[in-house]
Amino acid sequence: MTPTAGSSALTVPPISSAEPPPVWFLTPEGFFALPLADDPAERVERAESFVRQLYSRGSEEIWAPAAPTYATLAERIGDTGVSYAALGLFSTSEEERTPTGDVARHDLSEGAAQCAFTLAAVPTEQEAGAVDVVAQGIVAALSKDTFNDVQWLDLPCGPAVSCVTWRQYQLGPEVTAAAEPTDFVTAEIQVHVPFPTGPFTAVFTLVTASTDHWTQFVDMMGGILQTVSFADPVEALTE
Repeated sequence: MTPTAGSSALTVPPISSAEPPPVWFLTPEGFFALPLADDPAERVERAESFVRQLYSRGSEEIWAPAAPTYATLAERIGDTGVSYAALGLFSTSEEERTPTGDVARHDLSEGAAQCAFTLAAVPTEQEAGAVDVVAQGIVAALSKDTFNDVQWLDLPCGPAVSCVTWRQYQLGPEVTAAAEPTDFVTAEIQVHVPFPTGPFTAVFTLVTASTDHWTQFVDMMGGILQTVSFADPVEALTE
């Protein structure tokens, strides 16, 4: 489960003075962005496109009922303040890899690893450029929970704080159709990146139940974080 190099550039644009400044980053092939949009008609249109990408081998029988479901999900996610959300689907079949180890295509017939990925901008009180102070405060706050694995990161865009958390749930037979309760384990990595351009912190979250592939997901998150920028990369190239 090795994603290819970043395939899409994403921007969280400012809408008003109360909105966070823009942030740019790349996601790997295999990420399918949920149809977040303020306008209901645009959300429906994006949902129809989303299901055709997600179920690329499907038909109208699959796409038609799925699109409204994802449009509703996107509306609810958008109401939480999330600016970007995606589902990541990756083949676990070694036969579907290229000679360099990259995933040739997201053919999931031989098994799949999946994750959910979101970005939210959280207001934080900070003076312009005081990103180290904010990051230190985040470290102190997250470290209070002994179950959190908290680390300081030095990214190309500035300081950041990562927090890894594992959770175990017990699912009853009515959910799993098994005779006995079943343990369900998830792993989450959440990375807080203070904006140098305004009083906000970008919170990137990746969560998965495909814990056998946790190392690859951590590497994937690391690759995404290396592309985070608070300045337009296109403008930087033309300067």
